[in-house]
Amino acid sequence: MEAAGVEVREATEVDDALVGAMARLIPQLSRSNPPPDAAALEAIVSSEASVLLLALDPEAVGESAILGSMTLALFRIPTGLRAWIEDVVVDEGARGRGVGEALNRAAIERARSEGATTVDLTSRPSREAANRLYQRLGFQERSTNVYRLDL
Repeated sequence: MEAAGVEVREATEVDDALVGAMARLIPQLSRSNPPPDAAALEAIVSSEASVLLLALDPEAVGESAILGSMTLALFRIPTGLRAWIEDVVVDEGARGRGVGEALNRAAIERARSEGATTVDLTSRPSREAANRLYQRLGFQERSTNVYRLDL
């Protein structure tokens, strides 16, 4: 998928550029979780339950070509195939260029093509631009409780 000079592709192999890009991107998403190392990325890339999507600048090479990433989790439960978007991050230097929108549109299309009937995500209220994007893409806020148990 391509939009506004941004190409979105599924990560199918782990190389130094991907490891380096994640080392740059993940701290922009979370201060409490370290970036994944090559082994963790290999587990993500090879998993049948997750798709790591990368937003690429087609004119750049190496680590700097990766402008953002997101994970699309696809899992089957008794009520059908579910899709969940997680860990969306766009490099601060690439924000405002449609990178997040391109990633989300690619994830939605992939979920649709896999047979999912819904796509869910969560977003902190403080991420105002992201929340506006999700609403613009047709996501609707659900009245639900989200619970977490730290292990």
